[in-house]
Amino acid sequence: FAVIYRFFLLIISLNSKTPKTKPLSPDQLPTVTILVPLYDEAKSVSRLLRSLRALDYPQEKLDIKLLLEGDDRNTIEEVRRHKLDDHFDVLLIPPCPPRTKPKACNFGLRLARGDLIVIYDAEDRPEPDQIQKAASAFHKADDDLACVQAKLNYYNKHENWLTRLFTLEYSLWFDWLLPALQELRAPIPLGGTSNFFRTDKLIEIGGWDPYNVTEDADIGIRISKLGYRVEIIDSTTFEEANCRLGNWVRQRSRWMKGYLQTWLVHMRKPHEIIRSSGWGGFLSLQLFVAGNIFSAIINPVLWTTTLIWLFTRTDAIAAAFPGPLLDLNMIALVAGNSFFVALSVIAPLRRGWFGLAAYGLTAPIYWLLTSIAAYKALWQIVLRPHYWEKTEHAISKSFDRE
Repeated sequence: FAVIYRFFLLIISLNSKTPKTKPLSPDQLPTVTILVPLYDEAKSVSRLLRSLRALDYPQEKLDIKLLLEGDDRNTIEEVRRHKLDDHFDVLLIPPCPPRTKPKACNFGLRLARGDLIVIYDAEDRPEPDQIQKAASAFHKADDDLACVQAKLNYYNKHENWLTRLFTLEYSLWFDWLLPALQELRAPIPLGGTSNFFRTDKLIEIGGWDPYNVTEDADIGIRISKLGYRVEIIDSTTFEEANCRLGNWVRQRSRWMKGYLQTWLVHMRKPHEIIRSSGWGGFLSLQLFVAGNIFSAIINPVLWTTTLIWLFTRTDAIAAAFPGPLLDLNMIALVAGNSFFVALSVIAPLRRGWFGLAAYGLTAPIYWLLTSIAAYKALWQIVLRPHYWEKTEHAISKSFDRE
């Protein structure tokens, strides 16, 4: 089913185009609150402030709130050293459980002055006209548009093999799959940053779940359940691709744990998804939220079983898959994985990054790393379900050069 559904989305994506936006006049531009949750990010502060000041939007219509943990002395001191302008607010979050990004964002939501709210992370480098494009998308849209999501990708894509594969993954997700989900009006698991909300809709939705460690995926599902929709805009925020294996596993296991949390929460009342988004939306929840972690868990088992059969021809496997069923499963496994490799190869082509395409052939090795993170997430969902495993930023060689 996953292969068929992704093939279906690929066909839709080939025929879809991200809507173009027209600039608004200065008097039409809404006030926008920018929430920037920071924890242990002292090294990122200078570069972050340059990125925020480079935004092509009237400063008097920006309400920038830096959300700092009250006991994070290094980041607090670094922010104070910069002597910020009046349109920056520094908010200190009480250092109490849960110590999560969504809790900090909810704190900022209560004090937001903007008609729109956007989240940026410490390492983000949004294209300068991104807020203009988001404002324009809301201006021309019906009232059912609750959120617009900018595309995400990486500025250090050529740093090493890991960053190249990470870039292929994000290119496939944001350039191909999410636009197809938009066309289907299916629930869209949002990215963790550069998502713009109507403030009143965000309050109606209830803000972010402070205990979910992938609050972005969860709120995307809740938007759909209330009958609202998400739109992808033609703008990119460039982030720092994780270039160290241990750091990557910590980040990915948190994502996997959060996806599992999200699926468990929303499957308590599956009829609400079906009622709001139809069976297509329900299928999207299974394949794009649950499917991400369950496929990573089952993939090593399937490949191990296949290798054992090929080298031993053991009767135990033949008994479990009698007759032609074994051959059909082998064919499906090889064909399905080959299709996913092909998706990795074509992922960067829309951006003209042709030099990355060949690295898609090594995707199965990347999937093995994903499986390691998935098993770690499975362990943590039982023992540490709400623990936010911190990702270290500002570690790329090109961090200060880009």
